[in-house]
Amino acid sequence: MSDDAPQCTPDYLYRLSLCGCRTHAPLADQWTTGYSQGELDDAQARYDLVFPPDLIALYRERRPVRGIHWTLDDAAIGRALKWPLEGLWFDVQHNFLWRSEWGAKPAAPADQLAILQDVVAAAPKLIPILGHRYIPQEPGEAGNPVFSVYGSEVTHYGSDLVNYFDREFIGATAIPLGGPIKNIRFWSGFT
Repeated sequence: MSDDAPQCTPDYLYRLSLCGCRTHAPLADQWTTGYSQGELDDAQARYDLVFPPDLIALYRERRPVRGIHWTLDDAAIGRALKWPLEGLWFDVQHNFLWRSEWGAKPAAPADQLAILQDVVAAAPKLIPILGHRYIPQEPGEAGNPVFSVYGSEVTHYGSDLVNYFDREFIGATAIPLGGPIKNIRFWSGFT
């Protein structure tokens, strides 16, 4: 990792500096101080993640108060990183989820879980942001969509970080889903 600022277009960085802050003053209570680059590097190394450059740019400036605390919340981060797989596994067990591209569904639950673990391990990793909202680490560029992940119910909650935080803090009904939205291998197939 580098101490250099992440590469994002000037316009996108400006929009990122305003995200989730475009209306009333109470929104200022949603944000707190950001992280140092060293803290972000440590978090990425500890959890084997690569944050997209716009997430790094945002986290260097500020972070959501209710979001993942990358320097203190080891248990919460561990739970959040397991959440997408656990939700899919629940739906395999209880809601008839099984995709044809995963091959024939084995009879034994242990074999089903092994296949599902391999499939999810091959998919782009999801980085938890706040609650069950995630940004994919791939592609390693600015502008990745933010997903709401609840079992196999994966929906776009923001076309990018700016759109996501505006929708999260100002309101999804007040701020439309932006576009275009990047297709993310595996995860976009659930939307």
